[in-house]
Amino acid sequence: MEIDKRKFGVLPGGKEAFLYTLKNDRGMEVDITNYGGIVGFDKVLWTAVTGKSLDTVSLNLGYESADMEEGYPGNLLVEVEYSLNDQNELLISYRATTDKTTHVNMTNHSYFNLNNCKGTVLDHELMIDADYVTRLDDSQIPDGSIVSVKDTAFDFRTSKLVGEDIQNVAPGYDINFVVNDYSGELLKVAAVYHEGSGRSMEVLTTEPGVQLYTANYIDSMIGKEGLEYKKHSAICLETQHYPDTPNKPSFPSTVLHPGEEYTSLTIYRFKW
Repeated sequence: MEIDKRKFGVLPGGKEAFLYTLKNDRGMEVDITNYGGIVGFDKVLWTAVTGKSLDTVSLNLGYESADMEEGYPGNLLVEVEYSLNDQNELLISYRATTDKTTHVNMTNHSYFNLNNCKGTVLDHELMIDADYVTRLDDSQIPDGSIVSVKDTAFDFRTSKLVGEDIQNVAPGYDINFVVNDYSGELLKVAAVYHEGSGRSMEVLTTEPGVQLYTANYIDSMIGKEGLEYKKHSAICLETQHYPDTPNKPSFPSTVLHPGEEYTSLTIYRFKW
């Protein structure tokens, strides 16, 4: 297991950003940049500390969000640790503390395509362990209620192709699923499988919600190895508290008080 570090770019102020590659002994690699960390503070440079043990390699990213940055009160100290082990599991652990009462709801917005980024994800099989979704209003913001997925395009309780019902939710999926049996403990909440490649990904989390997004607004983008990414070329499964929670008292709270610690854990487990 090892970690490589190389230059990624230079910010306008002259600070350098780096790309860290975590490698396990089974051939799996994960690239992470300390510019944005690929979480909500995506236009800032995070401090980075690498780590290595007998069975994991890790990158710990830290950031201090000043009082009222992005409109939120409190000086917020945030840490996100990415760890890769030889079970082909990518662990994402979040921690945060504040000096004023505030809201914290962190997630990871990575896109996945199990077919080596070729084609769309409409032929990927998806399971989400959720009986309900948070209903959206006309502006695509949760209206505060939860509705059953039964007999709708949002029913992924039994694995089905992403493309099977996507025409009924044009332009595609972008909605929060309410995790079944949420308790704050680690649960398997979703699984993706691509038959052609034999690859699969399981998602485990301590969070109460999973936002499903199917890259609905990607027109044309050149990605790895010169491949062109288009609409529905990837899938996001963003573990989180429900969107717009601060304005919805019935949703699980995202309030963090001084003296408390925000913690969250998500695991992406890969098999082939």
